[in-house]
Amino acid sequence: MNTFDIVILGGGMVGLALARALADSPLSLAVVEPSIPKPLANERDFSLRVSAISPASAQFLDELGVWSALMEQRVQPYKKMHVWEKDSFAKIDFDCQQAMLSNLGHIIENEIIRDGLWQQVCGQANVTIIDERCQQLERGQREAWLQFERFGMVSAQLVVGADGAHSWLRQQCDVPVTFWDYQHHALVASIHTELPHQECARQVFSADGPLAFLPLSDPHQCSIVWSLPQARAQALQQMSLEQFNHELMVAFDQKLGISTRVSELQAFPLRMRYARQFAGDRFVLVGDAAHTIHPLAGQGVNLGFADVQALAMTIKTLAAKGDDLGKHRLLRAWERERKADAMVMIAAMEFFKQLFAGAHPAKKLLRGMGMSISDRLSPLKLQWMRRALGLANHS
Repeated sequence: MNTFDIVILGGGMVGLALARALADSPLSLAVVEPSIPKPLANERDFSLRVSAISPASAQFLDELGVWSALMEQRVQPYKKMHVWEKDSFAKIDFDCQQAMLSNLGHIIENEIIRDGLWQQVCGQANVTIIDERCQQLERGQREAWLQFERFGMVSAQLVVGADGAHSWLRQQCDVPVTFWDYQHHALVASIHTELPHQECARQVFSADGPLAFLPLSDPHQCSIVWSLPQARAQALQQMSLEQFNHELMVAFDQKLGISTRVSELQAFPLRMRYARQFAGDRFVLVGDAAHTIHPLAGQGVNLGFADVQALAMTIKTLAAKGDDLGKHRLLRAWERERKADAMVMIAAMEFFKQLFAGAHPAKKLLRGMGMSISDRLSPLKLQWMRRALGLANHS
C-alpha cells in the first residue's frame, strides 16, 4: 500500500498549480496524470487553446516560482481592451493606465503554462507522478483508497479532483451538477492580421454571439474565440478558407485589416456546469471539475487558480494544526467561499450573454446608452476592471 497525504487527480494547469502551491509543505503528494506532456518544440505553430491570465493569476504563478520561466516563452501582455456591438454605437474601452497597472493581463498558450508547471512539479521532492488512470475509489472515515492497475493500491487523507469538466472523481462521489447548454459552439483558430494588434484585446458582440481577437506574441497574429449557434459554427467549418476569411472580417468589422486564418479551425460545445458540492468527506473538486463558464470574459482558468490558491492555504493551516485534511466540516469555509465566487462569475457571464442577445432596436439603443455612460464613468469602469482582473479584494 502506497500512502500519501493528498492525491491530485489531473495534471493540467489547475492540478499542477495546487501541487506546486504545496511544495513548501511537509505533505506527501501524488499527481495522477495518464497523459504525460511531451517537451515543447522550439519551432512550432501557435496552439489553438490560449488563456487570458489576469494580474491576480500572474501574481499567484509568480509565487509558485513559475512566472519567470513562462515569461521566457511566447507570452503577450495586453494593455488595452476594446469592446463594441456590431451595427451600434455601443462601445467601451479599457486601458491599464486607468487601473494603474502595467497591463490588463497576458495571453498565454495553455500548453506553455502546463509545461512550466510540469517541470517545476516533477522536481519536487514531495511529489510522486502516477501515469495511469485510477480504476476504483473507496472512501472511509479516516482515509480514501484508490486502485491502479500497475501502481497498485493507494491511500490518502484527501483526494482532489482537478480532472476537468467530465470529472471522474465528481461522478464517483455522486455529486449532482447544475447544468445548462449555451446552445453555442466556440470556434478557435490562429489568425494573421494585416494591421498589428498593438497589444489590444478586442471583442465584438453580434446577434450570433461574441467574437474575440486575443493578441499573440507575433504582432500580426491573434487567437480567436468565436461563440456561435451550432449550425452557424458547422457552416463556417465547412466553408473554404477564402469564404471563412471573408465571414470573419465582416463579423469583426475589419478592425485589423485583412484577416487570414493560418491554422486549423476547431470547435467545442459551450456548457455551464456548477457542482452542488465542491467538497465532501475525503474529496475536493477544483477548476473545471467544479465549474465551467462561458468563455466570453476568459475567466475560466483564473477561477481555477483562485480555487487552488485558497485550497492550498486551507490545507496548510489544517496540516499545521494536525487536523484531518479530508474532513468535510473543516473544508466547508473554503467550499462556501469558492462556490460563492464561482456563482458570481457564472451569473455575470449569463447577464452579459443575455444583455447582448437579440437585435431589437430598442434593446440595442439601451445597450448603446448604457455602455456609453459606463465608458464615461471612470469609478464604475474601474470597479468592473478590478473585478475582471481578479483584484477586487486587493488594495
